[in-house]
Amino acid sequence: MSTVARADKAKAEGPIEKIMRTRLTEKYAPAKLVIENESHKHRHHAPMQGVESTETHFRVKIISEGFRGQPLIKRQREVYGLFKEEMKMDGGIHALTLVTKTPEEAAK
Repeated sequence: MSTVARADKAKAEGPIEKIMRTRLTEKYAPAKLVIENESHKHRHHAPMQGVESTETHFRVKIISEGFRGQPLIKRQREVYGLFKEEMKMDGGIHALTLVTKTPEEAAK
């Protein structure tokens, strides 16, 4: 059974978050996917001054069979690679915190 959730259901999903959800779902068919937009927590940081985007900082938890047999560093690099263009663009992803596990690892 797959669970795809938003951490904050009160706020509308933005275009970058939609891209993230689509790519992660297509690539990993996750058993669980939670994307939390934490941008509001970082608006006061110096690098964020003058940035109008409300989609710069995300925390993502993804549980997928697709990670089986992969070391953590490979999982993380693979996920970061899905968003390299969004990380390069002005007002794009500035920070991405990842939790990448197989179903067995998540059950521990």
